[in-house]
Amino acid sequence: MLTDNILIWNVRGLNSRARRSVVKTRVAQERFTLVALQETKLDSCTDALILEMLGVGFDYFYVPATNTCGGILLAWHRDHWSASNPILHDTSLTALIHYKNLDAQWLFTAVYGPQGECEKLQFLEHLRQIRGGCSGSWLLCGDFNLIYKAEDKNNAILNRRMRGRFRRFIDDVDIQELHLNGRRFTWSNEQGFLYR
Repeated sequence: MLTDNILIWNVRGLNSRARRSVVKTRVAQERFTLVALQETKLDSCTDALILEMLGVGFDYFYVPATNTCGGILLAWHRDHWSASNPILHDTSLTALIHYKNLDAQWLFTAVYGPQGECEKLQFLEHLRQIRGGCSGSWLLCGDFNLIYKAEDKNNAILNRRMRGRFRRFIDDVDIQELHLNGRRFTWSNEQGFLYR
């Protein structure tokens, strides 16, 4: 059984010290040992930035933002996890992660999906290829910029065709949604967190 806390968060930019401070506070409070951040908007990521944002003991891989858009960071506390074989793509970061407490490993993919419809189709095909190359367990997480249930949408504008394609993708690659017990944060309006 996994006993460590994992953080998966669309941070909507980490270019300000204040935003990085919020991440550091959350990581310390909840004792997260595996962190996947999407939409970092960081062109580069340094050891000093990771230390400032996550604290001591974290190693990392990252995908830089393109023109201040996107960006993905995968960080792990080396006392609990190790990661290897990174595959960096503009919309995904994949690595083989090893959970030391259970001596277990799996493929981990963090994503930040594109906005355009054509790019979304290419994105789903890219994820199919990752799954095709994975014979074991696979954890796929992040911000897909896609929905598969109408109730996940925060307004009435719904692209049913893309929703159907995303549903087919989920079925085709045989993944299941992890239901989060005790999830506290659903979304942020940049003015504070809403609690569930």
